[in-house]
Amino acid sequence: MAKKKKTSDAPLTAAPENTHIAGSGIVEVQPIVDTLESNYMPYAMSVIMSRAIPEIDGFKPSHRKLLYTMYKMGLLTGARTKSANIVGMTMKLNPHGDAAIYDTMVRLSRGNQSLLHPYVDSKGNFGLAYSSDVECAAPRYTEAKLDPLAGELFEDIDKDTVDFVDNYDATTKEPTLLPVRFPSLLVNNNLGIAVGMASNICSFNLKEVCDTAAALIQDPEHDIASTLLAPDFPGGGYVIYDRDEIEKIYQTGRGSVRVRARYHYDKSAGCIDITEIPYTTTVEAIIAKTIDLVKAGKFKEIKDIRNETDKNGLKITIDIKGGTDPDRLMNRLFAQTPLEDAFPCNFNILIAGVPQVLGVRRMLEEWTAFRVECVRRRTFFEKQKAADKLHLLEGLAKILLDIDRAIAIIRSTEEETEVVPNLMIGFGIDKTQAEYVAEIKLRHLNREYILKRTQEIEALRATVEDLDKVLHSHRRVLDIIVRELRQISDKFGKPRRSEILYASDLVQTAVEEEEPVSDEACTFFFTAEGYFKKITPASLRMASEQKLKEGDRIVQTIEAGNNRDLLFFTNAATVYKAKAGDFAFTKASAMGDFVASTLGFDAGEAPIYMVQTTDYSGYMLFFFENGKAAKVELSAYATKTNRKKLIGAYYEKVPLVAAFFVPEDREFFVCSTSGKRLLLHSGAVPLKTTRTTQGVQVMTLRGKNTIEKVYPFTEGMTNSPNRYRSRSIPAAGALPLPEDLGEQLTWQ
Repeated sequence: MAKKKKTSDAPLTAAPENTHIAGSGIVEVQPIVDTLESNYMPYAMSVIMSRAIPEIDGFKPSHRKLLYTMYKMGLLTGARTKSANIVGMTMKLNPHGDAAIYDTMVRLSRGNQSLLHPYVDSKGNFGLAYSSDVECAAPRYTEAKLDPLAGELFEDIDKDTVDFVDNYDATTKEPTLLPVRFPSLLVNNNLGIAVGMASNICSFNLKEVCDTAAALIQDPEHDIASTLLAPDFPGGGYVIYDRDEIEKIYQTGRGSVRVRARYHYDKSAGCIDITEIPYTTTVEAIIAKTIDLVKAGKFKEIKDIRNETDKNGLKITIDIKGGTDPDRLMNRLFAQTPLEDAFPCNFNILIAGVPQVLGVRRMLEEWTAFRVECVRRRTFFEKQKAADKLHLLEGLAKILLDIDRAIAIIRSTEEETEVVPNLMIGFGIDKTQAEYVAEIKLRHLNREYILKRTQEIEALRATVEDLDKVLHSHRRVLDIIVRELRQISDKFGKPRRSEILYASDLVQTAVEEEEPVSDEACTFFFTAEGYFKKITPASLRMASEQKLKEGDRIVQTIEAGNNRDLLFFTNAATVYKAKAGDFAFTKASAMGDFVASTLGFDAGEAPIYMVQTTDYSGYMLFFFENGKAAKVELSAYATKTNRKKLIGAYYEKVPLVAAFFVPEDREFFVCSTSGKRLLLHSGAVPLKTTRTTQGVQVMTLRGKNTIEKVYPFTEGMTNSPNRYRSRSIPAAGALPLPEDLGEQLTWQ
């Protein structure tokens, strides 16, 4: 039976039918939206919830599983053990492979220097966070244990403070969160990239975080910035303090923090030693960028730069030439290298399974709420335990009234199963108390032992009563949290590593992107093959002739200053920008710099015209084969940033015949392939605002004729210039007179 054709009024949302392909069978067609929802979305949620985004305790699942395994291995005290042992044990909770587990431990270790307050006390080569070349040793060679600070992560974890769940194969239990006694979420930096979202949390000083959390608990209107001064990074350096940006981070959880390196100048050795760098970069990145700038002629004061990092710590040494101002040089390096970098903040965390971007105040409030729950659960656990013990001792106290009678009841009971019921009847105690009495050793059935045990009753009653009051008093729970924060602050608090520099203090030492270039007089030479020379007048006077590549010729000679901007227009409708000071002075006897190589032209590009300027006044005049001319302001090529390449320099769909920089309007001779000449005044060409304008028709062309060449007009080129002038454009021009066919109108 033939299939019915679909009608044009079929619903657009109808699912496509399955099709049969020879050799493949039935091919099931799945709508892309349904496929994404059923397959990709669960994966995305898994990455967000179970891998990349930290929770309120400050840890991702991989961190939590590793640290909890080390805690259960007894590594909070005692000697270190091989990292391979830890990795193997952690796989009971984290089945994602030993390499991923070891990488997690490396980052948490003291030796790697990734964290401001490490949780793993390491021994051996754990790599260096600030160096991409220094890799960690294999886990069979390194050793580790938990750092004392990690004890604050697990305090009271056995007192039902957090929930436990089955591991992946239901053979053991693991905590869903750690009952951290301080806001670890802010104490150590955390980076996570999920699907459609990311998290990037900078680190803060432990003492400042604990003091701020305590102050905020006592006064919800507390000014956070007064106690939590600024982020504090493991690599040290200087945090450039911007109050508005800090307030933005504290309120919204988004923003950026500028960090710059710390250095000192060794005058005797003539070098600058950099000892602390921004957390976001590496030694190798800084050196590579600096070398590139030196090769480009940006830092002629630098003689050498090398990595002298050793066991004593990070050190980058820069040898500088005599007479160089080191502070001024470093300001320029801060502007152009990763020696000053920005840490982008994105405080995205999971709250009850929901990702939220929170400011510091909200994060501390959420942590406080989490910690309140932990303290309440711990208090209830301790109260229940004390109440159970009190209950047993109260039963023992009743036995104290008549020990002999208790012994007699036990001796006279014929069956063992009747001992507990008989004691319950004889002394009016419950089954739990009777079981406890029945299990007392014979040697303890004396008045002294029983008196000592029953003396605890009053203390236990007071304890239970006090714990019950804590459970019913939110204020007392908060006081306990504040007390614990003060204890941690005093015990583990350390001075800041990143010193604070106020942005207002840096105004006087504003960064200069480039060393000012002296405006000494010089002459620029630009050749048809794309070579550029910059020669001083003194050197030019001593020269006999210009050395050029065979077949090459000089097409532009310009007397200017050394501080000019140079624009090189290419045959690919692109302009490359440079500074005259970037090119070295040369002699007439040298060929000069090959511009395409020096400025990094793309393959097949060649320079066709050079412009020098200081203020980008004047305009460019472009002539095309189709008889049109485009007039564009030179300011259209000026940029606020130091962009070195601009595409779309002129209209490129029609071949370009000539380009000229025109400071002031003047006349040009336009010559066509038909032999006609037109003397055009540039003022007749309207000015356009866009670089890629097609221009206006200036010369009327017939058939397949095109513009062949254009050159500036000077007096004396022709005996009758009015013959070629026209009152309006476009104009056809005129054929040259016999007397004008000499050398006057030849291409210069």
